[in-house]
Amino acid sequence: MAWTNYQRTLAMLQIITGSFNTLSVKYADRQVVLGEDEQLRHFNHPFMQSLFMFIGEAFCFLAFKILYYYYNRRADGSVDNNVLTKGSRIFNPFILLVPALCDMFATSIMYIGLNMTYASSFQMLRGSVIVFTGILSIGFLNRKLGIREWIGIGFVITGLAFVGVSDILTMEDADISANSIITGDLLIIFAQVITAVQMVVEEKYMGEQDIPALQAIGWEGIFGCIGISIALIPLNYITALPPFADNSRGTLEATTEALIEIGSSSKLVIAVIGIAFSIAFFNFAGISVTKEMSATTRMILDSVRTIVIWAFSLAFQWQVFHYMQLIGFLILLIGMACYNNIIIPQLVQKYRCRLGRHTLADEDRIINTAADDVQETI
Repeated sequence: MAWTNYQRTLAMLQIITGSFNTLSVKYADRQVVLGEDEQLRHFNHPFMQSLFMFIGEAFCFLAFKILYYYYNRRADGSVDNNVLTKGSRIFNPFILLVPALCDMFATSIMYIGLNMTYASSFQMLRGSVIVFTGILSIGFLNRKLGIREWIGIGFVITGLAFVGVSDILTMEDADISANSIITGDLLIIFAQVITAVQMVVEEKYMGEQDIPALQAIGWEGIFGCIGISIALIPLNYITALPPFADNSRGTLEATTEALIEIGSSSKLVIAVIGIAFSIAFFNFAGISVTKEMSATTRMILDSVRTIVIWAFSLAFQWQVFHYMQLIGFLILLIGMACYNNIIIPQLVQKYRCRLGRHTLADEDRIINTAADDVQETI
């Protein structure tokens, strides 16, 4: 079935905004600015970046309310038919609290990891969420994984190993140690455990809810803003050493310094705005793709996003090419395709069917030949 113009727009929106978001975060991390102590430092503020992300998501709630008010005023039923406002608009918003908190912790940890490793590896390593989602779904959703899913998980784990090794082999920046890259990669993978919890909770308690995408993202953004704002208070007093913290105060986060650095750099202002708006559009597109098409389509588009981020990083020399990362990425794709029953299982089945037909044809030929020989003998 051909995609509609709306579906094509959603697909492009997911790829473009998703790529732009990751690249914006990494671009901000690469900026060198003056801190409170007048020393030049990299912009290392993952928790503030998470806050900006949730602010962007919270704006989705405002957008939803404006659209709802507009279509509702028309009194022609469009509020219940428009793709942006239709659905179960009345629900208990606190069902989104746990997913929002999971998103808050996972995003913050991932941004710490992204600061230590490459943008392309960050995106590839996020594929490990399949492993943890599959395992958690067994215990909490009473789901049984078949051989295909386990094979997919095996491929994903193998691909992750290749990507991790390639990060160490391509390390050229003297400011980044092997330990830093390994730690960053492990943090990103650990964050996927929390993301998997988020996915399982959403499926268990929200699977039957038809909540409008903008409204759902908006509520998660509001809860995330509140949560990260509260968390910033102790984070400004917890001491930490580089590479976990690189600010004048030597704490996990330095909110005042982050705001000063942003105010003194137009590049950081652009990056922060990019983070906020791109994540809002990306999440809206992602949820809408799942509702309008399928979760499988969303996964495929996410793989395309990985290619875009990787190509950009190579083109702008944020990293160097290594064949092992390509091998790892291809293995990851095979694993994700197997797990989600895309292309690979169908190709295997098609090959087995052809092999079966050839075998059957050979057997028939042998039997017929033998029969002819017997007939000639008689």
